[in-house]
Amino acid sequence: MDSQEVGKLLEECLKTAKDQQSSQPTETERLNYCSCKDILCEELASLLQDAVEMKWPFVPEKWQYKQSVLANDKTNLSDLISKHLPQLLAILKAAIVAREAHTALSVIFLVDRFLYWTDESKRLMDITKLLYKHHCGTPVAPQLVIRQARVYLNSGKLQKAEYILSSLINNKGATGCWVYHSESDQALVQAVSVQVRGMILQKLGLWLEAAELIWASLVGFYALPQPDKKGIGTSLGILASILVSMNDEDFNTFRKNPDIDLRSLLGDVSHRLLSAAQAAKMAVVYSQYTSLYVLTNVATQGTCLLSYSFSVQCPTSHRKSFLQEAREAFEIGLLTKAEGELVSSQQELHTFVKAAYSLTVTHKWLGTSQELITQSTQACHKALATFYDYSQPETHNKDGLCAEIMHLITQVKLLLQVKPFLNSDKGSFIPDSYRNITDTDVNFTLEGFAKVMQKFRKYHASLCETASLSRPETGAKIDRAKLCLTLWTTVGDPNNECHTKASSEPNDAPKGEEPQQRGSGVSSEHILPQCDTGTTQDNTDDLGSSWHKISMSSSGSPRPSNNISYTGSSAVGGATDASDQSCLTTESDGEDMSESAERNRKQEFQSCNSVTGSHPVPITSSNNSDPERYQMAQAGMETLDSKHLMTDEIGVLLKSSISEGAVQSLSQLTLKTSSSSLGDSFGSQSSWEKVSLDPNSPTSRKPQPHSLYKTRTSPVGRTSESDESIFDLETLDTESSDSALSFPDKTHKSEAWSIPRPLRSYGTDPDKGTKVDHKSFKPAAKNFSPNPTPQHSQFVQEQSDPTEGTTESSFEMLEESEDVNVPQNPFCYSCLKHTNAVVPKRQYELSLQDYQALLAGVCHGCLLKRLQSNKTEFKLKEQDVEKTHCALHLKFSKATGLWTARETCVHIGKPMGMEGKQRRAIWVQFLHQEERLSSYVGKDYLHPRAIQFHLKDVERQMTAQYYVTEFNKSLYDKEVMAQIFFIPSDALLILDGNEIVGCITVEPFMLGDFVKLTNNTKKKEMRFKATKYGLAFGHFTYLFSDCQEVVVDLQGWVTANGKGLTYLTDPQIHSTKTPKGPSNFAAGGLRVFLEVQHGPECNEICQVLKLPPVVILPHSD
Repeated sequence: MDSQEVGKLLEECLKTAKDQQSSQPTETERLNYCSCKDILCEELASLLQDAVEMKWPFVPEKWQYKQSVLANDKTNLSDLISKHLPQLLAILKAAIVAREAHTALSVIFLVDRFLYWTDESKRLMDITKLLYKHHCGTPVAPQLVIRQARVYLNSGKLQKAEYILSSLINNKGATGCWVYHSESDQALVQAVSVQVRGMILQKLGLWLEAAELIWASLVGFYALPQPDKKGIGTSLGILASILVSMNDEDFNTFRKNPDIDLRSLLGDVSHRLLSAAQAAKMAVVYSQYTSLYVLTNVATQGTCLLSYSFSVQCPTSHRKSFLQEAREAFEIGLLTKAEGELVSSQQELHTFVKAAYSLTVTHKWLGTSQELITQSTQACHKALATFYDYSQPETHNKDGLCAEIMHLITQVKLLLQVKPFLNSDKGSFIPDSYRNITDTDVNFTLEGFAKVMQKFRKYHASLCETASLSRPETGAKIDRAKLCLTLWTTVGDPNNECHTKASSEPNDAPKGEEPQQRGSGVSSEHILPQCDTGTTQDNTDDLGSSWHKISMSSSGSPRPSNNISYTGSSAVGGATDASDQSCLTTESDGEDMSESAERNRKQEFQSCNSVTGSHPVPITSSNNSDPERYQMAQAGMETLDSKHLMTDEIGVLLKSSISEGAVQSLSQLTLKTSSSSLGDSFGSQSSWEKVSLDPNSPTSRKPQPHSLYKTRTSPVGRTSESDESIFDLETLDTESSDSALSFPDKTHKSEAWSIPRPLRSYGTDPDKGTKVDHKSFKPAAKNFSPNPTPQHSQFVQEQSDPTEGTTESSFEMLEESEDVNVPQNPFCYSCLKHTNAVVPKRQYELSLQDYQALLAGVCHGCLLKRLQSNKTEFKLKEQDVEKTHCALHLKFSKATGLWTARETCVHIGKPMGMEGKQRRAIWVQFLHQEERLSSYVGKDYLHPRAIQFHLKDVERQMTAQYYVTEFNKSLYDKEVMAQIFFIPSDALLILDGNEIVGCITVEPFMLGDFVKLTNNTKKKEMRFKATKYGLAFGHFTYLFSDCQEVVVDLQGWVTANGKGLTYLTDPQIHSTKTPKGPSNFAAGGLRVFLEVQHGPECNEICQVLKLPPVVILPHSD
């Protein structure tokens, strides 16, 4: 049965559920229902009856709970479901018509897992919701409730997923009318729930916390009367993936945790990557009868071994053997399917392409001929491009694209001579050589699992309390244990940031009342809310991170669609959908606060409430009744950019003087090529093109008196239909007048503080890891050339004295340079190994030693010294969009100060229709992304930038993540149940052969209402309770960093009451650790935060954390 037929039958079932009448079914309808049931085979009929009787919370595989697996157990439920899917869907439709909701939901229960892997979960969840709406007393299986959480995870609705999972964990699996037959079944539901929560934290880049949750799930699966081999295998595979990305310091903390006996499970745990490889291999054995699980886990195992072969700890003499082991693992995965066999899972296809590409990379390092490597790489590129088309929601010929992908995979197998392995068990997908792993003898009990879960209880209980527990129509309290979690949004899910009746909202909120976030009375018509219309506000670079009317793939993952209307904060100039949106504009690169602009702004401000005043900014509704076009009004925030402001030694703001014809700093050169018009598109000239910054170059403009100071005459995003009461607080540029922002002259020194200070680590500040001499380790960026104009990222913005970077070097030659003193980092390949290296002819041509250094891990300073340039810039070409490229995936760890690369393949997709003043958003898909079913966003600069810009963007966001993790620990210790997360950001270096030709940053896609809490100067939006936590976080950061840094410009996704979970992105950091720059106001920024944005009075969050009061020192004359 092909995918189009399945989709057609599900659509019929969905239509039937929507059209269902309350009248009794006719005799004909009853007879049709009975006849459909009668034609089921005996095995399926028995399964269906067990589902009706709620025999298990998850549909089991035959081999899943058996110690000794017999020949007839070595089959998978998916094979049975696939064979009889038309009959099952016929029963589903007949049961809906006959008002047999219990049977209908039981059929959904049986087909759920199969349809999830075939990317049809969304429609199935819609049917489930409609059935429960009409028959609310019908039990819904916990598997379906958790499936909803998985769909939310894939779509970027992490708050909703977290809420469902925490509720199940906290209430021991209680959901609706479902009846458990044993306590072990409840423990199983808790174990699966905590496993999926671990996947969420993995997506957020919180490796240590994610690993702890996955360990808890392993305890639960092992502790069952009959250990759950499927659950154990899945958790081991996830743990392996987490350990690959985790830094060594977190791994040491994890393995030394007295509550975690990692050695009893994995054996030798002396090295993180080898422990990960062992976990993945065990996962392969546990799941050997399911091809998808084997493919997934051997791909992870191969990745671990490949990464270890490049690590500093890997002996040179053993490197080849580890590469050979990695090759074997990838080959095992590719042999799980033959050409012509049905592959209907998006995850499976993605993993096949990843395994094929990884095998190609492994062969390259084993010395296979370049011709074969080139041909195999090209086949992988075509496969990924085809997969990108396959994953689009509007694609109909999925089966044809699937066959094309598998044909290309077969080509790779032939080119690289992948041969069958010795396998004496026909029902298994693994070679005999893998069967030498003996069963682990662990002593886990249900009582022990209960104790483990008790440690997380406080967090999960508090998250549950963030929801409104009153029925909107009666105000009656709801018994949470009796409420079906799939319908959580019908009672005012605090995480439901949408509203289905925007047109019914009043134009103005009553004065004196705090505006509520939408969602307190949402319609229960869809499990996936109909209108996740993210109100996209400006980031510091004016790139909003939330969109509306996003098309969803059937697995829940948002995908580009031809009819998507985005409402990005800086790309809404022509968007009629956003007519009532209050835009948070961020000025930068060529926009200033001239007198005219300031006058316009003041006029706008006069028509609205002050952001920091006692009255809220009025919320207005859209004139359009379409609920998908609802936009939440929000007060604007100013985010200054200090690119053209200079501060003296004591932080006094000075205007930079620009004489016409003079050679300008890199930041000024960048500014001159930037446009203040948000409507400027990336035209046909745009590309991964290298742009010379030589002042005499035709691409370097000569400064004009007014070229740097364009006046904005109309607010961004304002259309002819805009409500005049919605105002625009523009973000100021750095060339603002002195009155725009008056920087104080000194930083503050706080009193002694009870919270322990972090130890400094190598090349990073601060760190909780290795104790080192403070004098020896200063921020690496401080030593490098300044104000970048170059390629790709807002990185070295803090540098103020432009000097030419090294243009011909490799990592091993860094020590020989006299102009930069890179602090020694014992984890850094380049700091440890100083060998004679061949000087590349071009700076961005990577040598063999460069690859070895990047793949092993290099410190921030070494990476900057090698790649930083003041001459070369990159820009994405039109012809490079919707194209596949080889790339290096760079991840940064604040704890160790290391950047670590993996060779990957990336498809740069369609622009998302949203541009900021500096960057635009692009759909991207790459083989080594953390979540295969999730969407990722690439950010590319509109104007040519140097690589260091992108690297700094990533480093800044991961630094903020480091600080906020410590802040969350303090909140938790004080029993303040709110958690803030910065979503992780990585860099992709785009390659043409061995030469870097471009760079973008990537981060997970998030869906929901995007709000701005603070800017990087004085503004704060106090309508959101989360802002109080944000200001306390800034105060905490200042103290935790020894009064040297503060994280500002907080924006992201929040809950209505400020409690629960807040996800942030694109922060700025004012720091005296690194030179002042475009976004780092250094001492002046610290003072403005303390004196104005935070203010002299601490809020209740600061007081609960017992943060010492801010000490305001007098200004110097």
